[in-house]
Amino acid sequence: MTAQQLLAAERRRLFLKQTAYGLGTIALADLLARDTPAAATSSHPAAAANPFQPQAPHFAPKARNVIFLFMAGGPSQLDLFDPKPEMRKLHQQPVPESFLKGLQDSVIKGSAQVFASPRKFTKHGQCGMEFSDYVPHLGTCADDLCMLRAVHTDVANHHPGQLAMNCGAPRFGLPSMGSWVTYGLGSESDNMPGYVVMLSNSGKGVDGGSSLWTNGFLPSSYRGVTFRSKGDAILHLANPSGISGQSQRVRLDAVRDLNRLRHQETGDPEIPSRIAAYELAFRMQSEAPELLEFRQESETTLEGYGIGQEKTNWFGTNCLLARRMVERGVRFVQLYHSTWDDHSNLNEHLKTNCDMTDQPAAFLLKDLKQRGLLDETLVIWAGEFGRTPMNEVRRGNTPGQEGRDHHPFAFTVLMAGGGIKGGQIYGKTDELGYHPVDGKMHVNDLQATILHCLGFDHTQLTYFHSGRNYRLTDVAGDVKHELLA
Repeated sequence: MTAQQLLAAERRRLFLKQTAYGLGTIALADLLARDTPAAATSSHPAAAANPFQPQAPHFAPKARNVIFLFMAGGPSQLDLFDPKPEMRKLHQQPVPESFLKGLQDSVIKGSAQVFASPRKFTKHGQCGMEFSDYVPHLGTCADDLCMLRAVHTDVANHHPGQLAMNCGAPRFGLPSMGSWVTYGLGSESDNMPGYVVMLSNSGKGVDGGSSLWTNGFLPSSYRGVTFRSKGDAILHLANPSGISGQSQRVRLDAVRDLNRLRHQETGDPEIPSRIAAYELAFRMQSEAPELLEFRQESETTLEGYGIGQEKTNWFGTNCLLARRMVERGVRFVQLYHSTWDDHSNLNEHLKTNCDMTDQPAAFLLKDLKQRGLLDETLVIWAGEFGRTPMNEVRRGNTPGQEGRDHHPFAFTVLMAGGGIKGGQIYGKTDELGYHPVDGKMHVNDLQATILHCLGFDHTQLTYFHSGRNYRLTDVAGDVKHELLA
């Protein structure tokens, strides 16, 4: 090798060495950026030994916990919460041309006919809020509920719509709302997950599946933990035969030490999450059996939730568990009930779902209130979108078997407790219930308002990933202060 070649080789070696140091610095900066506090605190739960260590939000919160009742499939707001008596004059008539002009909606065809709701609406409470005869129990909670009648979203398909409502945008890989909340606030429960998901045993899955309660790019500690609604809610709570608590503790300590050594070598941020998960699982073995035991609940409470009754047992059990979880400090509890996707036989299917959920949901609000928990627990009732004012064109016009298609432009969401002013209706739709005409509210506005109730400026609850800061509300969202108590 000539002197010139040796000099060139040395230059390459120095270049690679210096560049590697530079890349190492960049990598270190990225790791440090990932530990930036979500709230205005000196430390972040992701960097702590306990990822769910309670954290201070940006300002004093009204809500400490959230229970989100997610009605997957798109409940019909026109048949439950938003009466339109003017539609009866147009029932089974073609949608007026003046109404169709300029619409950018692939669902609406020239042959679309107006479908007036056959439901009977009644005013409830001192506020006079109207509910249909399919949800009489929720009607008894009118003075505690805030009814949002003009919520809208960006997509009309189930999975993207559910992602938008739960994760802030209709894209895969984003953290869910529950993950953001537990990332920012931690949890007040030492022996239970901070974020729990329960599915009703309706025999139908949720379109979005686990992508709706994923941690996304947040540490895996913040992923929603699913409890089963059939059989044992939590598998493997008891140790197998021959394994004592002491021997399990020794084994767990050994695994923890090995994981810590591996973390020192690799710096993998998932290893602390894994250690925390093992420790939480060990503590849950003592806490969870008591959580799942209802013998201390009164007969009045069990009957109120509909436990033991054929139609309401599963959803009622989940509602009672949700109350017991927030009592024990679980930060975010989400109940999924499927499916409200009524393209045909709307009257029959809607009644079935209401019979399963109306009584337990209403009693949950009453139970929280009488225990003094509603003021600090934010309860949300929502689907991913609503249903059209027209009969489903694809399924024919057979009287009594009508359905409604997907409608993202205006639908109803219910909120209660946790800093929300009850007994008010926010938003209004046109005479057909198609367009918002007042109080229009995007799903990101809803999410921003939820985070505000929990003490967060939604624009500051961020996480650095792939070169930029992300947040639940993406680049949108305004807090609707009119809703606040």
